[in-house]
Amino acid sequence: MKLEEQTGQSLPRLVEIMQRLLAPNGCPWDREQTLESLRPYVVEEAHEVVDAIDGGDPHELREELGDLLLQIVFQSELARARSWFGPDDVVSAICDKLVRRHPHVFGDQQVSGTAEVLANWEAIKAEENAGRGLLDGVPKALPALLRALRVGQKAARAGFDWPALAGARAKVDEELAELDVAVRSGERERIEHELGDVLFALVSVARKLDVDPEAALRGTLDRFTSRVRTVETLAKEQGAELSKLSAQTLDQLWLTAKARE
Repeated sequence: MKLEEQTGQSLPRLVEIMQRLLAPNGCPWDREQTLESLRPYVVEEAHEVVDAIDGGDPHELREELGDLLLQIVFQSELARARSWFGPDDVVSAICDKLVRRHPHVFGDQQVSGTAEVLANWEAIKAEENAGRGLLDGVPKALPALLRALRVGQKAARAGFDWPALAGARAKVDEELAELDVAVRSGERERIEHELGDVLFALVSVARKLDVDPEAALRGTLDRFTSRVRTVETLAKEQGAELSKLSAQTLDQLWLTAKARE
């Protein structure tokens, strides 16, 4: 089917297949799963979608999005078995939310640009979540860097923020100084506490710079991994083992690998 003709009509088939797998004569493994047992798979599939996006391969992205969609339908069917809700309820809920939070599209509200759209979104969301705490909507299961970013963003909207980048940057120096004191104390719990403060301060700097800390760290890890692989190749070409090379030789190979990027 042509892309412009697709309207999601294949989704009911996925629901039917999942129902068949969970039927009394279905798949033993699927029938043994619970909402809780599938948690790792939901996280894993979400990360694989991110990897596929970063890889830029449309075929891989299609595959990984399908795997993630399977997890959504799977969870929905298991919830139905608990008499909580079903897949139609999940779709209806997100449809209602999108319509409700886009009054400038589905209503008569006028907006001047993206900033106003985001402000309206947060205002509508606040009305929906009236009575909840400022940070209650940030999932604890998020990766730590992403959770730190979301906490900082929400806190900033309530006024818990520095007026400029300089304040956030100074906080990094302050926390590093406190980490140095903790390291000298040798108290592990204190060191962990102060190191966490340093990382949170760095995320605040990233937020002020409008940089995604997760993406920044992923990029660094990708570059580091690439350089290590190049060093391994260079060492192998010299007939040497990495573990037996001197620090000076490793530094030279590292600089060579970095220059080849």
